[in-house]
Amino acid sequence: MRRRSLLAVAAATLTLTAATGLALTGCGSARMAALHANCTTKGLRWKLTVLKKKPHSEQREARLSIANKGAGPCVFHGFPAFEIHLGKGPESDAVGHGKTLPIDLGRGGIVTAGLRYTDCPTGTPPNAAMVTNDLAVVSAPRDYPGRQAVVARDEKGKRLRMTLCANRIWMDPPREAAE
Repeated sequence: MRRRSLLAVAAATLTLTAATGLALTGCGSARMAALHANCTTKGLRWKLTVLKKKPHSEQREARLSIANKGAGPCVFHGFPAFEIHLGKGPESDAVGHGKTLPIDLGRGGIVTAGLRYTDCPTGTPPNAAMVTNDLAVVSAPRDYPGRQAVVARDEKGKRLRMTLCANRIWMDPPREAAE
């Protein structure tokens, strides 16, 4: 009888320890996120990868990868700002689609957001809606004044000029990348 109660106590302790461990690591929990400051643009490392174009498609896909290079964890909550400018002229802005949840981003942790835009076919004459650049301007959610430029690269890491035929870029909700 004593052995059965010791096993029950051990199982209860293990369950409590596991639950406490999950709460302490965050796992995207709103409770842990409340303990950390919001991520800032300068505390993040940004990477823009334009994916290979699918045949017979007007849409082009890209991936925005954001790594926490700060001294400690921070909360990534919302859609980051993402813009492509043609000098002081036209620009294309990303608009988030879907629901975002706060992500408790540990030091070195990575968040990714998918991007889709209308790609201009080669040889399209310039027009007022066309935006072309190899730089994008980004900032963390709720940190718009802290904007920063990021270079667009292809999947092999080569600098790439993006040519957009619309002033709208669709952005998927940011998600924590698997390690």
